[in-house]
Amino acid sequence: MKKVYIHIEKYFEKIAAGITAVLGSSISFVAALAMIIFWFGHRDFEKEELNEVIRDIIHGLSFLSLFVIQKEFNRFSGSLHLKVNELVTSTETADNSVIHAEKKTEQEIAKLSKEHAAQTEKSSDVAIPPKP
Repeated sequence: MKKVYIHIEKYFEKIAAGITAVLGSSISFVAALAMIIFWFGHRDFEKEELNEVIRDIIHGLSFLSLFVIQKEFNRFSGSLHLKVNELVTSTETADNSVIHAEKKTEQEIAKLSKEHAAQTEKSSDVAIPPKP
């Protein structure tokens, strides 16, 4: 049963990564904008009340903001990962297994986290000699 769960989890993470990439692309934003324009273009605003028009505009802007926020998050996340990878590779004592951790599964990240927590505890147990 555990193997089935692990397989499903890996498959879901691939789907989530793909959806994140699609939602953060410029093409998706343009498609969403076209849908909003089409939606507003085929409405008869004269027959609707003002609060319905305002509600529809707010919904349209909220929908478009999803794509803008995802695009910005993808850019920020990518640059942050690049900076952390640079720090890890430039430090001689760093564990290179954490490079590209964003591409690992949740279970692999949890395992690495436990290993690093154990190493931290082990290194903090070492007594630091007093300064003269």
